[in-house]
Amino acid sequence: MYYVYLLKSLSQPEQKYVGVTEDLKKRFEDHNRGFSEHTAKYKPWELVAYHAFHDKYKAYGFEKYLKTGSGKAFANKRFW
Repeated sequence: MYYVYLLKSLSQPEQKYVGVTEDLKKRFEDHNRGFSEHTAKYKPWELVAYHAFHDKYKAYGFEKYLKTGSGKAFANKRFW
């Protein structure tokens, strides 16, 4: 399975992050341990939502969509 996940910083709630992974638990722990340079300065993180996909390309496509203007508007209305 491939997971598209949405994180929100607990220390700076205006900071949000969208990513994709095959191992959601490990990736979430990595974000909170500071192993990702993009998210380390905003830790700790909370997992807001995740969506599972069988198809890798659909997962990456959904992640890419959530990072567009209309995708951000959709996520703000439905997930955050």
